[in-house]
Amino acid sequence: MRPTKLILLLATCLLPTFLYAEQAPDEPATAQASIDALEQRLALSEDQRAQLTEQLQGQSTERESAQLQRLRQDNQRLKLQLKTAQAQTPPPLISERQQWFAVGAGSGLLGVIIGAILRGSRRSRREWTN
Repeated sequence: MRPTKLILLLATCLLPTFLYAEQAPDEPATAQASIDALEQRLALSEDQRAQLTEQLQGQSTERESAQLQRLRQDNQRLKLQLKTAQAQTPPPLISERQQWFAVGAGSGLLGVIIGAILRGSRRSRREWTN
């Protein structure tokens, strides 16, 4: 390579670094002003967030209290329906003593029938019925 081309290549490679190095940083006054503006926006957005949170809690509290009231009314209505249904139940047809008598009579009758079936056609002289 010729020395002139080499110098030209070196100059073009170093040129962008010199351009970036010569940029002056932002002035502190403008940076401080933008920071102040951002802090104000942050404070406003935090206030809005707090207000929205309070509104949301208020709405959820109202909704929960309405739902609670509705559930209490349903509970009272169902208790009343239960009491009326229990009051309308018919009395049992037979008492407990009558029920046990029927069970005993049924088991005795069943025993006689089974005995007659098991005896079959065998007849003995000692029949107690003539």
